[in-house]
Formats: sequence, structure tokens, C-alpha cells
Amino acid sequence: MAHYEAPIREPLILGDKTYHDISNDIAAPIEGKANKWWWGVFTLALICFLWGVGAIIYTIGTGIGVWGLNNRINWAWDITNFVWWVGIGHAGTLISAVLLLFRQKWRMGINRSAEAMTIFAVVQAGLFPLIHMGRIWNGYWVMPIPNQFGSLWTNFNSPLLWDVFAISTYLSVSLVFWYTGLLPDFAMIRDRATKPFQKKIYSLLSFGWTGRAKDWQRFEEVSLVLAGLATPLVLSVHTIVSFDFATSVIPGWHSTVYPPYFVAGAVFSGFAMVQTLLIVMRKVSNLEAYITRVHIENMNKVILVTGGIVMVAYLSEFFVGWYSGSLYEDFTYLSIGAATGPYWWAFWALILCNGVFPQLLWFKKLRTSYTVSFIMSIIINIGMWFERFDIIVINLSRGHLPSSWTMFEPTFVDIGIYVGTIGFFFVLFLLYARTFPVVAQAEVKSILKSSGENYKKHHH
Repeated sequence: MAHYEAPIREPLILGDKTYHDISNDIAAPIEGKANKWWWGVFTLALICFLWGVGAIIYTIGTGIGVWGLNNRINWAWDITNFVWWVGIGHAGTLISAVLLLFRQKWRMGINRSAEAMTIFAVVQAGLFPLIHMGRIWNGYWVMPIPNQFGSLWTNFNSPLLWDVFAISTYLSVSLVFWYTGLLPDFAMIRDRATKPFQKKIYSLLSFGWTGRAKDWQRFEEVSLVLAGLATPLVLSVHTIVSFDFATSVIPGWHSTVYPPYFVAGAVFSGFAMVQTLLIVMRKVSNLEAYITRVHIENMNKVILVTGGIVMVAYLSEFFVGWYSGSLYEDFTYLSIGAATGPYWWAFWALILCNGVFPQLLWFKKLRTSYTVSFIMSIIINIGMWFERFDIIVINLSRGHLPSSWTMFEPTFVDIGIYVGTIGFFFVLFLLYARTFPVVAQAEVKSILKSSGENYKKHHH
């Protein structure tokens, strides 16, 4: 039953669409052949991925010494990338869980891709702590499991262990959430499939979904329960990642603002990544009718809010550091020393990309433009990468003793692993777009009569 929606609201589904058209449009990328855009992007992503695989094999075979780390800066490029990828994964859970609880209808068109993005981003994030161990074959030692060493037990004081719990919990809940939502979509493709093999595969994937009222009732209940479970995860996962820094005594890290500030930054960068992907996807998969200006503008509003929170955190960090009068605070990542020191370029990249450029989104003309939104989303993710880089590298490069001051320079292996994870992410996402429905067709159909363009005209 479609509920009433005010005529003043813009439609969420454009064009003269029927239920059958929605099924056809969403199944088209799976049933048809990939276009040249898809092949172009996929080839590029695959090359980057293979470069990353080579860099990872070289690192494991030779040792962590091939990275640019040194005695003083013992975390750098890799932990920066780890925090960046975990942050990108956050928007998916927020869109699907929090907006589901708030009954926001505009999430229908974008939630499936955002959830997939969460899973693929968390997979990339998980790679970094594993490689960072150096002896990757002993990676299972961080799990609190009975082992062959008798009384050896994991160190629960170690932030590395908290990360293991955070990531594994996040990944498992996100996977269940995403897969549950896909059941009706798999069933739709199963019923349309003409090839016996394809039919068999989608039959297995859809778990015998029939679309009866009972199925839908259970589906709604499970979705709500999972949304309730996933909502605290949005807050807890990045809080735990921030504890990697906040629980230490290094000037610039030892700060109570980190947990809320990390969570806001994660949602900020996550929504930017969803923008990047969806503006590309609507072109590549011909989904212009389902991913509209309304979606882009709403996401830009969330970006404005979370960007504002992040900016307030920057100002408070900067002010408290200056006001304390401590010499050591003048070398932290948000200080006059950082703005004028050897890493001045990283400091100003952070301020411009995260603080100054997003303010352009206050203008309606700019925040409803696809081109501006796409460029802005990339700028924000560059800024968020620099934020993590500044927190880790600037704070470690200047310690209490001037004799231990040093600089960090990434090697080609550092850069290779990073580029490789970006390639891996896009390889996964593009393969997903060819085998799974990118838009949640059942949910989009549920809002067709209240938010579809032709129905709104008819009501009006």
C-alpha cells in the first residue's frame, strides 16, 4: 500500500515507469552484455590490482623493511590506508540501517550499492593490519582461540586486537544485512533466467524465496532487527579504530575528541565514496531514472553536516593545542608548527579539501549538479586520506626529543599496495554490478506509486 506524499516533493523515480519496467531496467546489466565503459574501467582496475598483488608478495617475501617506515615513524602509509578504508565502509551501514529506522524513502535507490561498498571497503581495510604483522602466516595468533602454545593468550590491551574484533564484527553484520536484502532481487532474476545454469545458481542464492506475504513479513522483521544491530556498529567500529591513537600518550594522539570526530569523518568520507560510485554507476548501468538529483542532493546535505562536525573538531584541536601553551603541542597535526613545518603541504591539503571546498555545497545549484558532486566527492576523499596521514605521520615525526625527529617518505611498494587496494575495490564492485542487482528492485517498487514521476502527475 503506497502512502500519500506531498506533490511538492520531487519524484524519486523518473520517467513513465511501471513495475515491469523497473524489473527490466535493474536486470538489464546482469542479463545483457557489458558496455565499453565497463570494460575500460575494469581493465584499469585490474592492472592496478595486479600491481598491488605484486607489491604485497614482495613485502611478505622480503619484509616490512621495503616500506618507508623507520624507528620513529613505525606506523605510516599502511595504517593511514587502513583507517581510510574502514571510514569509507561506514556510509553503507548508515544508509541502510539508520535511514531504514528513520523510514527515509530516498535510501531505496542507493542502499544496495552502499552496502556492497561497505563490504568491499572493509575487505581492503582488513588487508593492511595483516600485512603489517610482517609474518602474515602467524596472523591467526590475534584471534582469542586455544592454540598449540598452551597458556599463550592474546593481549587484550592491544589496539590491534580491538581492530580484529571491530572489523570481523562489522564485516559479518554487514554481509548478513546485505545478503538478506538481496533475497527478493535474486528471486526476481531466478524467475527471469532463461539459461538452466543461471537459473540453478540464482535459485540457490535466493533460498527458495516465493514472495508470499509470510516471506515479506519475515523479511521486514529481520531487516529491522539487523538495522537495530548495525546502528550501534556505525558508532562503535570507528570509535575503536580511534582508540588505536587516543589511548596512547603521544602528543596529538592523546585526545578525547577522537571517537566522535573519527565517526563523523568516517560518515563524511563514506558518503563521498557513495557519490563517486553512484554517479559513475548511473551512467555505466543506465540507472538515471532511479539515482536522481534528489539522491545526490540528500547525500550532499549529509556531507555538509558531517563535514561541519569534522571542521569543529579541527578548530577545537587547533585552539586547545595553542591555548595549552605546551611546546610539544606545537608539533601536532593541527598546529601552527604543522601549518608551517616540513609537512605544510599535507596540512593545507587537509584544510582545503575537508574544510573549504565542501562549503560550496551550501549553494543549491552546485549541490544538485552531478559534475560538481562527483568532483567534490573525490576532493573530500583525498582530504580524508590526508587527515589520516597527518594524524599518523606528522604526530610521529616530531617527538619529545629533537634528536629523534625524522621524516617519512613512501617507497614504490607503499604506493603499489595502496593503488592495488583501490584497484581491488573497483574490480570487486564492477563484478558485483554485473552479477547482482545494483538497485534494490523490490524496495524501489514499493515507492513507485507514492514517489514515481508519472503517478505524482496523475495524483496532482
